[in-house]
Amino acid sequence: MAAASPLSSAAKGALLPWARGGHGGGLVRVLLGGALATAGGGGGSGSRRWQSSLPQLDHADRSDEESGGEIDWDNLGFGLTPTDYMYVMRSSPEDLGGGFSRGELCRYGNIELSPSSGVLNYAQGLFEGMKAYRRPGGGGYTLFRPEENARRMQHGAERMCMPAPTVDQFVRAVKDTVLANRRWVPPRGKGALYLRPLLMGSGPILGLAPAPEYTFLIYAAPVGNYFKEGLAPINLVVDDAFHRAMPGGTGGVKTIANYAPVLRAQVDAKSKGFTDVLYLDSVHKRYLEEVSSCNVFVVKGGAVATPAAKGTILPGITRKSVIELARERGYTVEERLVSIDELVDADEVFCTGTAVVVAPVSSVTYQGQRHAFRTGPDTLAQELYTTLTSIQMGLAEDSKGWTVAVD
Repeated sequence: MAAASPLSSAAKGALLPWARGGHGGGLVRVLLGGALATAGGGGGSGSRRWQSSLPQLDHADRSDEESGGEIDWDNLGFGLTPTDYMYVMRSSPEDLGGGFSRGELCRYGNIELSPSSGVLNYAQGLFEGMKAYRRPGGGGYTLFRPEENARRMQHGAERMCMPAPTVDQFVRAVKDTVLANRRWVPPRGKGALYLRPLLMGSGPILGLAPAPEYTFLIYAAPVGNYFKEGLAPINLVVDDAFHRAMPGGTGGVKTIANYAPVLRAQVDAKSKGFTDVLYLDSVHKRYLEEVSSCNVFVVKGGAVATPAAKGTILPGITRKSVIELARERGYTVEERLVSIDELVDADEVFCTGTAVVVAPVSSVTYQGQRHAFRTGPDTLAQELYTTLTSIQMGLAEDSKGWTVAVD
């Protein structure tokens, strides 16, 4: 694999933001670019204001290579390939208004948190998922509706008692992360650079309460298709014993706490040959909710229905975009309660999400009975997939202003 472009010697030895200062003393260590940096704690002085020593990278520091080394772009899959840089920004009560100070790019590497950090003890954390694509002709990169991700993180942060970056801070951080890792953006048609913004309670806390400080971090990885089937239709199973959300909970925000609870059901389903799990509501056990990591749609004739995002359904950005595109094509699209009986009787079923884009569903198994649905080139799912990806990759005119250029 090609060597990553070097940072200045000062940046290599610098500490990540949460390794400076401290609460109540102690030794804090951070792995940064493979080297272990150490700093003494506050010596009982309590919280000290963080002073930045990581320089913002300039264009001269970034790699000019256009390839990610020895990656097999044709067989990329959806897995973690470490890239060169990550973006870090922090917030503490000492920051003006509780907001975030200027962020910085630093080498991708391990981080070390306090054992009593809010994210480790009370799951006070959120994440987003985004993709960057190469533009046709080699002229930069495109993001798809990054402002929507920023606003969704702000909404989730309010629910989880956390500060959040402004929309401008969020979008700028994403752009900087793409440019710093540009050699890892797959060739056109081979995938995308997946971006994972994280917001977490990094400060130490023992009693149940909001953390005293927060870290916003973005890392990136080149990815291909999310499901092993690629663009082939997927097969789901309905699990009415496990539930991913409940009324009044956090199902409507992208908190990390929503995802570990689905792992048991997902592992069981995959061991039986299914692609993923479709969950029902926790009250009636009759209405559709989501698949483990994506929204679901059912099509009957000229009508499309999807579960309403009213607290237990994540308001997906791809979901929102697909609703608009389907309506433009003359379909009646309803966001409402959708029963399992409606799904069984549907002509077509598909899933949407940043990772999966639009994934056609070949079958859904419910209470031991398999129900098959129409797939193929003449389906709405295929039409929406083609339209959406053409906009995302710059192959079609973006009359909606959904894409953002990164140069």
